[in-house]
Amino acid sequence: MTNFILIAICILAGILFRRSQFLPSDAHKGINAWILYIAMPAVSFKYLPHIKWSKELLLPALSPIVVWVCAWLTITFYCKKQHLDRATNGAMKIVTGLANTSFVGFPLIMAYFGEEEISIAIICDQVTFLLLSTVGIYTSIQASGNSSISISSIAKKLFLFPPFMAFIAAMVLPHFVDISPFNPLFDKLAGTVGPLALFSIGLQLQFSGWKEQWKHLSFALFYKLLLAPVLISVIAIAFQIKGTIAQISIFEAAMPTMLTVTVLADTYNLNPKLSNLIVGISIVMSFVTTFLWWVFLTYSELF
Repeated sequence: MTNFILIAICILAGILFRRSQFLPSDAHKGINAWILYIAMPAVSFKYLPHIKWSKELLLPALSPIVVWVCAWLTITFYCKKQHLDRATNGAMKIVTGLANTSFVGFPLIMAYFGEEEISIAIICDQVTFLLLSTVGIYTSIQASGNSSISISSIAKKLFLFPPFMAFIAAMVLPHFVDISPFNPLFDKLAGTVGPLALFSIGLQLQFSGWKEQWKHLSFALFYKLLLAPVLISVIAIAFQIKGTIAQISIFEAAMPTMLTVTVLADTYNLNPKLSNLIVGISIVMSFVTTFLWWVFLTYSELF
């Protein structure tokens, strides 16, 4: 119960601070910098060295890829039927294909499954970031009508991104160096992810104009919050993967849209209004839909 109260307080605080204009309009950028450059690397060092690797961990690694590919196919078909422009097509692909596996995913996993299961979620999150940094950027550039794309610049952004660097380091360094003396430090820094991420989300939530965009908005929400986790559930059942690994993989697939896609949408002019609405509303709705998914995963004998 404490975790859910914390979630509510942090998001409401962010909303109230934004509406009161007590903080600068871009205050979330400083908070996000702390999360991305300090707190999330600490999460990797806290949990990844203790993972017991198995072939079943392919599910959390592959599930974001499955969600992305199916989103690309689904949105391509939908946009063709609706005769939507290229920019809206690109916007809907990135908002449905990329999940908020860390800012929302980590706090909710801690609330529903316990802090010790974050290690599985980290795998989902890093693969999601790989998708964002590669096919996400490529899709955005193509949809904007700009055919020029530098593979070297994408690779540079990918390999110099602190959470990704920490992810690699956390898997390699413990085999050569004893990092256990730093565990108390990692624990304290990692503990800031949940409250600050949720507060940042509250600072950025916007809902104005949703009625005009409801048709496309509802389709994107249907895929992101319902169909995506159903796809991963089917795969888990087909390959008889059960227990925590299956549950966390499905739960992460049920996360709302990644916040960072709004940056891509704004940068490449991919219907920013629709993109921002899908991000904001999917986050709010996810607090209901993820509860329903948790009930299903907990009490269903399938997993």
